[in-house]
Amino acid sequence: MSAIGNLLWLLMGGFFMGLGWWAAGLVAVITVVGIPWAKACFVIGQFAFLPFGKEAISRKVLTQQDDVGTGGLGLLGNIVWFVFAGLWLALGHVASAVFCFITILGISFGIQHLKLAGLALAPIGQTIVSKEVARAARQQSAEAVVAELRQGR
Repeated sequence: MSAIGNLLWLLMGGFFMGLGWWAAGLVAVITVVGIPWAKACFVIGQFAFLPFGKEAISRKVLTQQDDVGTGGLGLLGNIVWFVFAGLWLALGHVASAVFCFITILGISFGIQHLKLAGLALAPIGQTIVSKEVARAARQQSAEAVVAELRQGR
């Protein structure tokens, strides 16, 4: 089912938004300073081409520990990203979502565009995994929080 969804997705704006992510990645590479953001652009661009069956999840939830991208430096990186590229990519996804919402059959694709718009605003500290891995990571993270809360009593 994911294959059919991904094929239709490409026709409903996914192809152009994937190219938009890759174009942002090329600009980031050219600036040299933007190389850390460029890698995120290419990974999320691939996700934007074929999003069904995958999901963006915080690396902190996935690994249950902080890293450079999930802490203060990640916040700073997301602020810089938002100013220079995030807002524009998010607006592209929102415009694509509006186009999809106009057609009744495109509503699920519009929802996916809105998820990508949210990711476009703050991609640092996120990673792309299969839906099954994301579900398992959230479950383990929740269990760890519950265990921690129980020990605190």
